[in-house]
Amino acid sequence: MPELSGQEEETARIVADYLTSLGSFEVFTKIGGHGIAGVLTNGEGPTILLRADMDGLPLLEKTGLSYASVRTQIDKTGVEKPVMHACGHDTHVASMMAVAKLLLSARSHWQGTLICLFQPAEEHLNGAKAMVDDGLYKKIPHPDIVLAQHVDNARCGTIQLRSGPTMTASVSLQIRIFGRGGHGSAPQDCIDPIIIGSSIVVQLQTIVSRQIDPGQLAVVTCGSIHAGDAPNIIPDVLDLKINIRALTDDIIGRILVSVRRIIEAACKAGGCDREPLIEIISSTPATINDEATVQKLEKSFTYYFGSQLEHMDVATASEDVSILATAVGARMVIWFFGSTDPIQWDTASENGKLNEIPYNHSPLFAPTIQSLDAAVDAMSLAALTLFKPALEAV
Repeated sequence: MPELSGQEEETARIVADYLTSLGSFEVFTKIGGHGIAGVLTNGEGPTILLRADMDGLPLLEKTGLSYASVRTQIDKTGVEKPVMHACGHDTHVASMMAVAKLLLSARSHWQGTLICLFQPAEEHLNGAKAMVDDGLYKKIPHPDIVLAQHVDNARCGTIQLRSGPTMTASVSLQIRIFGRGGHGSAPQDCIDPIIIGSSIVVQLQTIVSRQIDPGQLAVVTCGSIHAGDAPNIIPDVLDLKINIRALTDDIIGRILVSVRRIIEAACKAGGCDREPLIEIISSTPATINDEATVQKLEKSFTYYFGSQLEHMDVATASEDVSILATAVGARMVIWFFGSTDPIQWDTASENGKLNEIPYNHSPLFAPTIQSLDAAVDAMSLAALTLFKPALEAV
């Protein structure tokens, strides 16, 4: 049952009830909203935090699956929206619940402290910070290592891992352009924000390559544009939402300067009477995988997954999980697991159509149930690799 960012109440209740039913976890609820943390202390050893995010997206699911979401929720603006797990966070939650039970059952084979953390509002990139700001680490032990994984549309059964820079930093902006509305038959008497906004959207796409070296990893996307409701009325305002991604703070900063310059110049050229509003609504740092920890995991993953372990390229997607680590100086690693039916993947590969397989945030994104096997195995194996083996205590 998907729920919008910050509204994961039912998901959190199911998770908390499940962890409590296992009998050995100390369960903390309502951290930074609907965040959950289950702590299992099992002797002397490292403290390892495993993180799963819980929120869905405001999309109408079009997968046609028998269990496709038909849920709607009222978003923070008061608008009813369809809700779908279009980023696969349901696979993260389900697999983490299984991992909690598996590691509890295997507690005679490891020593240390296990934290299973279920995070809200990852899609808004503010859930991890909300949990930290709400005193997360006053409630639970400080982890030595933070581990996370994310589903994608790669071939089911594969695991993708790399060390160093792994996912981009992200900044999202909300912009309002102020025009002068009027009758659609008399545009000469108006200041049309739609014309100005359209120019801005086009000009933003010149930042990468014309202002930022195209060899640098950088993305500028306009994901939302809205103005007016009638064909014969020129509106007085236009709203844009823009997302910026890059690997370094320097590139992010340079892009932000360019975005502001383009918006302000377009408004001036269009004759706007008011300065545009430009507001940062979310941001998150780049995700950097700890090299030493990755080397340990690569050995275990290679032994277990064999050729199914793949070296991943830097992802242009972004995550806020690193905040859970940097807040206490912990090491962190995130990897990806594939979810596309192998026959579908192989057929698409043979026909040169891998780009047509629905990706995260698509209304057609449909991870296979079988992908949960690799997710549970990878997270459990990673934890067991990094915990202190029980035999060492002898």
